[in-house]
Amino acid sequence: MKAYESRSIQRVFLVACGGSCALMYPSKYLLDHEAKTITAEVYSSNEFIHRNPKTLDENALVILCSHKGKTPETTEAAKFAKNNGAMTVSLMYVEDAPLKNESDYIVNYSWAPAGKKEQYSEIMNYAVLYRLTLGLLYVKEGNEKYHSLLSSLDSLGEVFEKADDQFRDKAKQYAEKIRDEDIIYTMASGSNYGVAYTFAICILMEMQWVHSHAIHAGEFFHGPFEIVDKDVPFILLKGLDDTRPLEERAEIFLKQYTDKVLVLDAEELDLSDLDLEMRGYLAPMVINYVLRLHAVEIAEERNHPLETRRYMFKVAY
Repeated sequence: MKAYESRSIQRVFLVACGGSCALMYPSKYLLDHEAKTITAEVYSSNEFIHRNPKTLDENALVILCSHKGKTPETTEAAKFAKNNGAMTVSLMYVEDAPLKNESDYIVNYSWAPAGKKEQYSEIMNYAVLYRLTLGLLYVKEGNEKYHSLLSSLDSLGEVFEKADDQFRDKAKQYAEKIRDEDIIYTMASGSNYGVAYTFAICILMEMQWVHSHAIHAGEFFHGPFEIVDKDVPFILLKGLDDTRPLEERAEIFLKQYTDKVLVLDAEELDLSDLDLEMRGYLAPMVINYVLRLHAVEIAEERNHPLETRRYMFKVAY
């Protein structure tokens, strides 16, 4: 927070790869929705370097994330940003890694395997990123919602417990139904889109070798809806932010033309422990937790552990 006071920050670049990149979308939504003088963009690390934004300068804040701090593209992106005069803040769950050496500041977060209740929400990567971004707006623009964020994050553990009780059995039942599917699409919009993207590329494709694609609900009726028939499975996420009508429109169509749609609706979650003005922003964290419960059960039903890889960390790429 003090570091923000010493710099003029006009732009935020959210930079990472894979699931760490998808992690950035809820905070970009928050910045888009709340910031009056600061813009935000999300970049995949390698493209960030090659695209070389001309607005990357001493007035930029670059927030990066690499789970183990060893993603080469993200380390290079941090170095690239510093060389252009930007402030770099990097998230990782380990204490020391190559990314640390190329960053101005390191923020650590806790981590636990998918579906473990011990993954306490107040210091998860999503929560840390929200603190960094809304904290920036608190310092630079006096956004008082930062206090609501902190109090809500303190209550997320209880929210996760309730979601666990509500969905653990349902997740197992869903896994039993779709264990033999070769393709499963995911869909969302707004602050939830990154969660849908993570589940598609990290859980289904990377960890389960199931064909998938994350479809933006706003783009669904501009091409992708032609793939729908009664036997094509979809997972639709419905949030509480201002883009919810896009997801509701997609739901009506899916329920009319396919028999295989799972709808995870934030309105059905017990978010009463969260401040009302924060629920739309924090709902993706809870939906992500619920999806992780599904991931564990799907892996169990398919007899395909989430840790199994064919290429990642095993061959040159």
